[in-house]
Amino acid sequence: MPFEPAEMESLTLTVDRKIAHVELNRPDKRNAMNRAFWDDLPRLMDALSERSDVRAVVISGRGAMFTAGLDLTMAQEFVAPADADPGRVREKLRRTILAMQDTFTAIERCRVPVIAAIHGGCLGGGVDLVTACDLRFAAADAYFTIQEINIAMVADVGTLQRAPHLLPHGILRELAYTGRPMTADEAAGYGFVNAVLPDREATLDRAFETAHTIAAKSPLAVTGTKQVINHARDHSVADGLDYVATWNTGLLMNGDLMKGMSAALSKSPAAYDDLAD
Repeated sequence: MPFEPAEMESLTLTVDRKIAHVELNRPDKRNAMNRAFWDDLPRLMDALSERSDVRAVVISGRGAMFTAGLDLTMAQEFVAPADADPGRVREKLRRTILAMQDTFTAIERCRVPVIAAIHGGCLGGGVDLVTACDLRFAAADAYFTIQEINIAMVADVGTLQRAPHLLPHGILRELAYTGRPMTADEAAGYGFVNAVLPDREATLDRAFETAHTIAAKSPLAVTGTKQVINHARDHSVADGLDYVATWNTGLLMNGDLMKGMSAALSKSPAAYDDLAD
């Protein structure tokens, strides 16, 4: 059945001037990621990816913190009946983990850039979420914890795969082995966040300012740039060069290029058409 964002239980969506704002909306539960979150976020990201009126996405959290990560009340979903066949239980668990991984992979495959605006705690699944985003802005009170080690788990939905591209390996291993928090200033020092702002409001302002800057660029060039960067991360330099050559061979000759060149020569902003739905 069609996805209706208005029916989401743990997220809210607003779209204004080509910017989608997704808010984690369980402030009374520290935005803990319940079953509704894991179901709603990938469907929402896929839906936003198909909307021609969206050129960037900002993700933030309501209340005192960004997110406490996985809602531990979901733990009962992973407990099998005592008489269940072990092989079938484990096969189902594997499918569950893969589905949860896709919740954040949906952020990467979204054709527009996704910007995280983080305040307060960003724990466990929150780190999985923000490492899948294109940009991260943090309030001064933000901190990041790979919480899984503190509850005797191996982080399994993205942090250990994406963070090595965002943090020095020694620091990542320290955070993953010890479960200690990384402050916003420390994260900025490693380049994990793009900037640290004084508070939540300033962080959101910076995120939206950046989103609007992106939205003014050619949406065809922006989505191509995101695809090429993601491909380059996961492939050799030679493969990446071949990929971007193929991409531009197919898409370089377009109306946006002429508009962009004319705007640059006349020192005036260009008005680009939306992508197709």
